[in-house]
Amino acid sequence: GFDAFRQSERVRSQSGYMSQKFALYDDLTVWENLTFYGGIYGIRDKARIEQTLEQVGIASHAKDLARALSAGWRQKLALAIALVHQPKLLFLDEPTSGVDPSARRSFWDLIYALAVEGVTILVTTHYMDEAEYCGRVGIMRDGRLLALDSPVNLKKQTVAGDVWEVHAEPLIIGLNTCESCPGVLRVGLAGDHLRMITERGMEEKDIRSGLASAGLHVADLVRGEPTLEDVFLSLAKG
Repeated sequence: GFDAFRQSERVRSQSGYMSQKFALYDDLTVWENLTFYGGIYGIRDKARIEQTLEQVGIASHAKDLARALSAGWRQKLALAIALVHQPKLLFLDEPTSGVDPSARRSFWDLIYALAVEGVTILVTTHYMDEAEYCGRVGIMRDGRLLALDSPVNLKKQTVAGDVWEVHAEPLIIGLNTCESCPGVLRVGLAGDHLRMITERGMEEKDIRSGLASAGLHVADLVRGEPTLEDVFLSLAKG
């Protein structure tokens, strides 16, 4: 409800920002970093500093120098700095970049908790599985917004065919030859098998026949579910 040009201070006071590589002061402790940045927002209450440390789960490292923190703990400190003044709007630029899966999960648990409290959160991420957690997703490429909707709607509207998980041998040959099979729109590696998108309504027997004609031995063929990675690849291809 504020004018970003005429009321920039009002906007800033209610916005929090966490950059991908936050400018922490390595020669200050966790507590000192948070106290310093909190002071910029007019936070002088030590109880608020303590509350924020507890909120992000970094209170046990309050006396540690920032330079001694692992990547995951540094990200938590950066998040604490973005939250210390209790913003209503929070921008997180790849908050889980370089952190382990456990830290990623705890970050998203906290993001969910903040959203429940009424905080509006905009997250940028290259992890498509993380984007699945969001209420609305914008897919961008080369600075252009290609689509904006809920994950469910994006998958319904963008993925033009049926998804199949194909366990076949030889795998690499299959990757190179499957796209030439009748009805196959796209194929890619997915761990130890192929993930294939075909024209809608294709029967399993017809797919097996086409793969056999390409010289592949199909051990298993099951239907899959569209993902946001499928959405991104479909949009980027266009």
